[in-house]
Amino acid sequence: METDGWRFVGPACVLALMCGVGGWWSGSKILLSAGFVCLVLAGFSAYFFRDPDRQPPAGAGWIVSPADGTVLSVAADPDGRNRIAIFLSVFDVHVNRAPVAGTVESVEYRPGRFFKAFDPRASRENEQAVIVINSVYGKIEFSLIAGILARRVVCRLTEGQQVQTGERVGLIRFGSRAELVLAPDLPILVKPGDRVKGGATALARCATES
Repeated sequence: METDGWRFVGPACVLALMCGVGGWWSGSKILLSAGFVCLVLAGFSAYFFRDPDRQPPAGAGWIVSPADGTVLSVAADPDGRNRIAIFLSVFDVHVNRAPVAGTVESVEYRPGRFFKAFDPRASRENEQAVIVINSVYGKIEFSLIAGILARRVVCRLTEGQQVQTGERVGLIRFGSRAELVLAPDLPILVKPGDRVKGGATALARCATES
C-alpha cells in the first residue's frame, strides 16, 4: 500500500475497533453499525491506495504511461505537440510514475479549480503539478491534475532528481487526470478508450536519442 494511505486506513481501523468493542460491551447496535461502516471505509482506502509493482517494457526508448486509467483523448495542443489525456476513476491505481528516465528539470505547482477530471477544461484550469524530465530523447512533460473529488496532488519529485522509467513519483487522491505531452514526430501507440497501466503501458517510442 502507498505510504500516504495509512493516514486514512489507520484512523478508520482504530475507529472501527473502538466502535466494535464499545458496541459489543454496551449492546449498542448504533456503535456496531458505525464500526462496520468504519471497517468498510478502511477496506476501501486500502484498496484505493494499493501500490502494485510494475515492469516497464523491455528495450530502450519506450515512453510509458504516468498513470493507470482510460485514455480520454490524443490531440495536438496549441504548440503542435501531442497531448495524451488519461482519466483515473476511483477504482484505478492512483500511484503515478515517471514516463521516462532522466533528470527532473522542473516541478511547477499550479493552483486552480476542480472541474470533473474528464472535463476538457480540467487540463487548463484545474489544480495540477507540471513536471518536465530531461531525458536522452529530449524533454518530456507530464501533468498530475486534480479532479472534482481529488483535491490533493502529491508530487514527490524535486528539481535535479534522477528518475528511472516507471519509478513512483507521487499520487492524486480520489479520482483524477494525468496528461503526457510529446513531440509531434513521435508515433502514438494508444487511442481514446484504451486502458493503460502506469509504468507498464507504452504510449510512444523514441527511435533515436536526441
